[in-house]
Amino acid sequence: MIDRVTTVADAVAAHVRAGQTLMVNGFGRPGVPFSTLAHLAAYADGYGDLTLIKNDASEPGLGVDLLLARGMVRRMIATHIGLNPDFIAQLNRGEVETELVPQGIFAERIRAGGAGIPAFLTDIGLGTEVAEGKRTVELDGRELLLETALRGDVALIGASVADRTGNVWWRGSTRNMGMVMATACDRVIVEAEEIVDTGALEPENVHLPSAFVDAVVPAGPRPHLQDQGGAS
Repeated sequence: MIDRVTTVADAVAAHVRAGQTLMVNGFGRPGVPFSTLAHLAAYADGYGDLTLIKNDASEPGLGVDLLLARGMVRRMIATHIGLNPDFIAQLNRGEVETELVPQGIFAERIRAGGAGIPAFLTDIGLGTEVAEGKRTVELDGRELLLETALRGDVALIGASVADRTGNVWWRGSTRNMGMVMATACDRVIVEAEEIVDTGALEPENVHLPSAFVDAVVPAGPRPHLQDQGGAS
C-alpha cells in the first residue's frame, strides 16, 4: 500500500505550479482546504497567475480570498460571490477575469470533465447573460446552449476523514464538489481533518477511492472556528 500522507508544504511543492488551473472544494466554510490555501498565499510570489474553479469566492480573509487579495488569481470561475464584497470590488475594477455559472451547470461541467465528455447541451441560461458568447445547437426543434467541460491541473479538497493511502470520507455537506473535482483534475491534494490507518474506513463508506488521490495532508487549526466550536 502506498502511504500518501505528507506535509502541506511538500504536497504543494510537488504538485502546484504558477499558471495552473486549480479546482477548490467547499461552499461557504464546509469542505474548504484552509491550510493548503493559507500555505499557497504565504508563498504568493511562487504561485501566481492562477485560474480558480470554486463554488464561491469565500469570505474576506478566508479560503480562496487569501489568494485573491494577494493578486495571485488571473481568472475565477464560480457560482456565487455574494459573501465576498472585496472580490466583487476586484471584479468591478476588472482585476480578475470572472465567469459566473449557474450552480447545476457548474457541477455538470466538472462532472463532464471527469467523465471525458467534452461538452453537453442544455436550455438553462438561454436568453440571459449566461448565453453570451456561447454556441447554440438546434436539436429536435429546440435551441440549446453548448456548455463545455471543465478540467483542472490540481484539485485542492477539504475532507472529514482520509486513510493513509488516500481513501476519503466526508461528513454531510462538506462533500459538496469534492468528488467530481477529484475526477476532473490531473493531481489531487486532500486536506483531512482526521487521518486514520488504512483499513479503518469500511469500503462501503469510502466516497472517493485512493486511486484519484496523490497526497493526503493534515488540516491545521481553523482560526475562524476557535470561538465557535463547530466543524469546518
